[in-house]
Amino acid sequence: MLTLPNILTLSRIFALPLLAFFLWWPDWRFGYAIGFVLYALIGITDFFDGYLARAQGAVSKLGIFLDPIADKIMVATVLLILTAQGYMRGPYVGDMHVIAGLIILIREIAVSGLREFLGGLQVSVPVSKLAKWKTTFQLLALGALILGGAVHGQPCQSVGDMCRTFEESWIHVVGLSALWAAAVLTCITGWDYLRVGLKHMD
Repeated sequence: MLTLPNILTLSRIFALPLLAFFLWWPDWRFGYAIGFVLYALIGITDFFDGYLARAQGAVSKLGIFLDPIADKIMVATVLLILTAQGYMRGPYVGDMHVIAGLIILIREIAVSGLREFLGGLQVSVPVSKLAKWKTTFQLLALGALILGGAVHGQPCQSVGDMCRTFEESWIHVVGLSALWAAAVLTCITGWDYLRVGLKHMD
């Protein structure tokens, strides 16, 4: 049962406390640099566990169960820590960037529940191309926010302080923009999944 793909998936889950450690101090740029490398490695294992499982014909029920859970735990972990450390605060709308993160988390929970419901009815919901774009923007956003911490440092010191200029924190701004793009796609794909689910509800 513990095939190489499953081991890679488990490694992603076990690496998250270490990632959280490196992101815990908002002004520790070196920690954020290590965190970015670790985040990239987690993303690489995410690709290879699925690729190896299909290439080796080693797709297992454990892998099917763990893979989406690992993804959701990673997204939730990074979003929560970045919010706590002030990295979801930015120019123009301040803390309102947190709403984009909330939209993503709510959608992940709702779709997980919907998939569980439809699974009991033997109804599968395939992942759409738009959902893959959502995931791409989401991963890009979180990576950029972490990298911004390594390159620029904390974007805003406190709620009342002025944030850094675009030139001083452009990576951070790119990350927030990608997060909003992911949030918009999250709403669209979430509605698509809900529409399929409603057809099977009384």
